[in-house]
Amino acid sequence: MSNTNPNGSSAYKLTHVVYALQAISFFLVITLIIAVIINYVKRNDVKDSWLESHYRWQIRNFWYSLLWLSLGGLSFNQGIGAFILFAWAIWFIYRIIKGWIYLNDKKPLYVKSPKNNAHYIK
Repeated sequence: MSNTNPNGSSAYKLTHVVYALQAISFFLVITLIIAVIINYVKRNDVKDSWLESHYRWQIRNFWYSLLWLSLGGLSFNQGIGAFILFAWAIWFIYRIIKGWIYLNDKKPLYVKSPKNNAHYIK
């Protein structure tokens, strides 16, 4: 992943927009779907740049949210759903904040580990 700096580029600005759409999704769920569509459509534009990690992060936000929201919704009547949804909300807020901070600092979210070349989150 190169560390080229696409500041001011449309991809950089669009990444900010996607984080905003994810944050707004607490109030308007359709924005989360719009955000992931943008990620998939524009993913090739950020290939091999530091922004690629943000797109991966945002896409994972969507899919894991879908999983946990489904589990929380299905188990809500059994009493555990509320706890799952609360845990998801905390996790989702954390991921939006962390991603947006790293984007603002112009840092990638995933870097290669020097020990085993595996990806990890800083």
